[in-house]
Amino acid sequence: MEILQALIQKINTKTKPLGSLGLLENIAIQIGLIQNTLSPVIKNPTLLVFAADHGITAEGVSAYPKEVTTQMVYNFLNGGAAINVFCRQHNIALKIVDAGVDADFENSEMLIHAKIRKGTSNILKSPAMTLDECNMAINKGAEIVLNEYKKGCNTIAFGEMGIGNTSSAALLMSRYCGIPIDQCVGKGTGHNKEGLKKKTAILQQALNTHNSSSDPLITLSTFGGFEIAMIAGAMLKAAELNMVILIDGFIISSALLAAFQLNKNILKNCIFCHTSNEKGHRLMLKHFKAKPVLDLNLRLGEGTGAAVAFPIIQSAINFLNEMSSFESAGISKKE
Repeated sequence: MEILQALIQKINTKTKPLGSLGLLENIAIQIGLIQNTLSPVIKNPTLLVFAADHGITAEGVSAYPKEVTTQMVYNFLNGGAAINVFCRQHNIALKIVDAGVDADFENSEMLIHAKIRKGTSNILKSPAMTLDECNMAINKGAEIVLNEYKKGCNTIAFGEMGIGNTSSAALLMSRYCGIPIDQCVGKGTGHNKEGLKKKTAILQQALNTHNSSSDPLITLSTFGGFEIAMIAGAMLKAAELNMVILIDGFIISSALLAAFQLNKNILKNCIFCHTSNEKGHRLMLKHFKAKPVLDLNLRLGEGTGAAVAFPIIQSAINFLNEMSSFESAGISKKE
């Protein structure tokens, strides 16, 4: 761990009291270790929003109709969503991936066509996807990240859009973490108490319908969404390529739960960007022993937490590379 000691030494000789840049110091060390250098750099940061529809929306688990998934994809492509605003602000490249939306989109420079099927099956009646479809989604996510890597990207973030996907995320969390479903289910797009109660009952029924499996891929194919499976595959490839992975909120963390089952070393590449206001996310973060960068009560999704945290992560890189040391600045150290 010579590089670790060298990074600590470099940070501790900056013109500041020891530890006074707090979490920024931890982030600088983490990225230095990922890139195995004392002078890390973020190149061509890219945020991929994966979109897909969910069959379980037929059961009324969402406060919004499923058509909103398609409508929001058009909003992304037209540049009008929150994630467009934040990516423009911070010079993050943004691409939208059709992983399984129940609509056909024309070609667009911003759009990546990767549709597995027009939405998953209703989890109350059958697994969300077949094992083959799940593997197809994982492989497609890996392929998309590899393409971005080949273009010079070394820092990748993920967002999502899919009415009903908080239900899939809660089910995955419950099975992967062994947490009762009522502790995993949140308001999603804005349920009231009655809506939340109904959603929880439906998801408990879904869990009861399908036998528990120790195979993480069977769990993912049973309860996941095409966007979640694709993101899991994208994360696994990003870790393999030693990229910095920026983790957004509840849905993205559920994809990480799946990826973590397949590669326990993936967390060293992950920076947790924020604590979502979606109920189960704090328990997910506890499961990962994660300390997120921000806590702004966000629960929009789209990757917005990752985009908003990005300049703070860039600041960690910048102080490590550009801040003077006591010696170079001619400043006396603490006695």
